[in-house]
Amino acid sequence: MRTRITLAIITGLVAPLAAQSAPATPVKAATATVATATAPAAPDVASGYTYHPEGRRDPFVSLMHRAPDVQLGSAGARAPGLAGLGVSEVTLKGTMQARDGYIAMVLGSDSRTYIVRPGDRLQDGTIRAITRDSLVIAQQVNDSPSSQKQREVRKMLRQTEEAK
Repeated sequence: MRTRITLAIITGLVAPLAAQSAPATPVKAATATVATATAPAAPDVASGYTYHPEGRRDPFVSLMHRAPDVQLGSAGARAPGLAGLGVSEVTLKGTMQARDGYIAMVLGSDSRTYIVRPGDRLQDGTIRAITRDSLVIAQQVNDSPSSQKQREVRKMLRQTEEAK
């Protein structure tokens, strides 16, 4: 009985080791073949090929939520400051009580902080209202299939469990 158990243990230990060492050479050869096959797939600098989009849309930009300058296909310069930022590029960082209502601090995609009031304009929208814990923006929608020309975007100061 001990002999059988000993043989089973030895067979159990030796068989995986033999299986691991046997295919080592073919795997290396296959890897070398794959490596040589993929090497010419690198950009062909010798032939001088470059990509020119020439008015074609970027295939990685969402068709549903594009910025107006991307929709029009123009690569024009943006306005400086807050007027050059889109609704999706600002994050509400804080609100403050002022004499005439609330004002908000927003962080733009340019890593700058802006103080905004109701009526201030963004690239694709206007700040409609500021409350104690949110910022309401009326965003212009430039989507031809949609009958809706404006939508309301609400930026919350703190995420609630429902919004996550």
